[in-house]
Amino acid sequence: MRVITAPARLASLLLAGVLLASCASTDSQKDELEGVAERQLYEEAREALEDGRYTTAINRLEAIDTRYPFGEHAQQAQLELIYAYYTTEDWEGARAAASRFIRLHPDHPQVDYAYYMRGMAAWQAGRFSLERLRLIDIAKRDLGATRDAYGDFRELIQRFPNSQYAPDARQRIVYLRNVLARHELHVADFYLRKGAYLAAVERGRWVIEHYPQSEATHDALAVMVEGYLGLNMLDRARETLQVLIDNAPDHDQLRGRTFEPRYVDAPALSA
Repeated sequence: MRVITAPARLASLLLAGVLLASCASTDSQKDELEGVAERQLYEEAREALEDGRYTTAINRLEAIDTRYPFGEHAQQAQLELIYAYYTTEDWEGARAAASRFIRLHPDHPQVDYAYYMRGMAAWQAGRFSLERLRLIDIAKRDLGATRDAYGDFRELIQRFPNSQYAPDARQRIVYLRNVLARHELHVADFYLRKGAYLAAVERGRWVIEHYPQSEATHDALAVMVEGYLGLNMLDRARETLQVLIDNAPDHDQLRGRTFEPRYVDAPALSA
């Protein structure tokens, strides 16, 4: 039989008290908003947003969304809920709210804002605080959120090229494109070191085909040259080397028209 000590009982009672208090607080908030008219909820939400009381604003906006889904302020409340989630760094909540608004109101005059905020939430989810100090290269991290942001911003400018948010989205796409391309090259370098030369070549080709305007295309060509060397496909290596020489004659793996591999145990290749 398990014996519960006094400290364990005390901890259990404290935990139960916290849970009960939390539930009571939630129930109290629900009771407080029960029967409140839509307009009053919206006015309180707007006032809370302006004062920076975002938790209160979210409670009111969620209440409008739940109780008055077809009300006068329903659509605007949904838009402001996206912003409130974003401001409280609930990136997942902001993306979900934006996606829902896009699905429910595809022809709304402010739907471009929902696309933009969905991208911004993914952008923030993919950022790391030390990136600005250059202590972390996010290209080496899991880039799921970064890919989401890239896709969201691209969809925004494709659907709404004249949107007021499009210029900022285009600038962010340039940055994201370079991050994603660098990530592919980190993987390609790993394959070269492991002797998976075909996989390295495919990664280099992927960068050139999918991120042709990125800063990484020249390094992608170098990866392909080295991968072909590892595969002993010298004709293909020379063809790719010529493209590299034509486009990046100052690349750091070139010595004039000679290519020096980094990882492959092979002699330098001349075009």
